[in-house]
Amino acid sequence: MLAALLAGFIDAIVGGGGLITVPALMLALPLGTPLPTLLGTNKVVAVAGSSMAAGKFLRSGTLAWREMVGPVLASGLGASVGVWLTYRVHGDFLRPVMLGLLVAMLAFILLKPDLGQLHAPRFGLNHRRGLAALIALALGFYDGFFGPGTGSVLIFLFVAVLGSDFLRASALAKSVNWASNLTAMILFVGQGSWLPSVALGMAAANGVGGYLGAHVALNKGSGWVRGVFIGVVTALILRLGWQLLRA
Repeated sequence: MLAALLAGFIDAIVGGGGLITVPALMLALPLGTPLPTLLGTNKVVAVAGSSMAAGKFLRSGTLAWREMVGPVLASGLGASVGVWLTYRVHGDFLRPVMLGLLVAMLAFILLKPDLGQLHAPRFGLNHRRGLAALIALALGFYDGFFGPGTGSVLIFLFVAVLGSDFLRASALAKSVNWASNLTAMILFVGQGSWLPSVALGMAAANGVGGYLGAHVALNKGSGWVRGVFIGVVTALILRLGWQLLRA
């Protein structure tokens, strides 16, 4: 529950909550727990935090709800395909791909210190909505299939491709991630791939963390979110790198 509380707080701001909850579940659950059961339990936890955070961002008016509809629907569609694939193919081969992407993201952000500080949309409204939906579709699929780093990659792409500032990118990313989490949770739970006695307590803690994280992000602004983003992406790189070295 402590891990879930911290994960909800961090995930609401810049994503990466799975970096905390998935290892915690791997340590706590019996050896040999099926991967879909672990992922399904984690999705129940993640839905609570992302629901509280997305709701907080939506009520704040940081981003109009119309901007979220297309990406949310696309994310749910992508996640459903990803979950279907989880039962048929193991996602470990994606670790080196994600590691390389995170390293490239971190380098890009560090080399462009002004990136994401100001909201400077690069395209017209319809074009921007279409690109956001395509990004959400691809990352929704990844989240349903594998998951770690989804929120951080979403924020990066919304900043680098669409020209959003970090705060607006975080608000949109959290709504998109909520949709992929919810879709994946429904499908995993429908298959019985979750542990209620573990998931429900963690979900309550994650929801509290998600609400607090969104509140802090809204108060601190884009500059502070950028700093946390750099820290979380660095932690994701170290975590995935260590997993690859141990494999």
